Amino acid sequence: MVIGSCVSLKGWSSQALRSQTMAVEYVTYQGIKFPPAYNSERSLRFAHKEFQVQDDDVFNVTYPKSGTVWMIEILSLIRSGGDPAWNRTVINSTRVPWFTTRLGLESALSYPRPRLLTCHLPIHLFPTSFIGSRAKVIYTLRNPKDVLVSYFYFSKMCSSYEDPESFEQFLGDFLSGDVPHGSWFDHVRGWMEMKGKENFFFISYEELQQDLRGSVQRLCQFLEQELDDGAINSVVENASFKAMKENKMCNSTLLPMDIMDQDKGTFLRKGICGDWKNHFTVAQSEAFDRIYQDRMGGLPEAFPWDAR
Repeated sequence: MVIGSCVSLKGWSSQALRSQTMAVEYVTYQGIKFPPAYNSERSLRFAHKEFQVQDDDVFNVTYPKSGTVWMIEILSLIRSGGDPAWNRTVINSTRVPWFTTRLGLESALSYPRPRLLTCHLPIHLFPTSFIGSRAKVIYTLRNPKDVLVSYFYFSKMCSSYEDPESFEQFLGDFLSGDVPHGSWFDHVRGWMEMKGKENFFFISYEELQQDLRGSVQRLCQFLEQELDDGAINSVVENASFKAMKENKMCNSTLLPMDIMDQDKGTFLRKGICGDWKNHFTVAQSEAFDRIYQDRMGGLPEAFPWDAR
């Protein structure tokens, strides 16, 4: 079956394309799959229903492979006034805990205020206590074709994700939303409903690529944290792809191979825009575009990749 010939994926089962590999038993919460090594139904339910949001919390929210680690480094550097010592000596999951996971939740609950927190939650599973709070959300989004390519390689090296049988199979799963953390389309559309609210900051991976310094300045303004030129220069320098790739506190090389096998790939792989063009066939790209237009039509704003 050729994905490029599909206008709709209804009724199409990618299971038929999979070989007899060991299946990953995902945790399911509210109909969405989550990686089992980090999450439990209990931790997800607690994050959703019981986690108490504080007014001075800052949340880094993304769909997977959309610049999550990059934004963690930027926020950590801004919080430390541009001093890179924190980024270089403390692992990123401690600096900005994943409060939906079992270990991350423990870190978040003991984290001194003001807290920096991160997650991949869709808006309908975000803590209910957020409603009415003054906590801030920074949402980073990325060209979904680049997200898909990065997610494909990540899934092949991370033991908590099912190893894709092929790029075509993973493309079908992604378009149908049958991947961990759910549908990219639903995730982005849900969070975009919050655009324009004073405690939400939206930025794209592409904007960070094109103007990292200007993006840092806008983030500082949103966070009400003034940094001088020297501090901003340090943020930009230490949040560069080169600096992150060399930093063991964020490049995942400290994780054991049975969790993250970097012999199968590199966690921080390329850090570029447009790599999808090296992976999609023309037919696959056209099929993706048709589904994208159907799912994302009607939004009032254009994304950076829409004009490409």
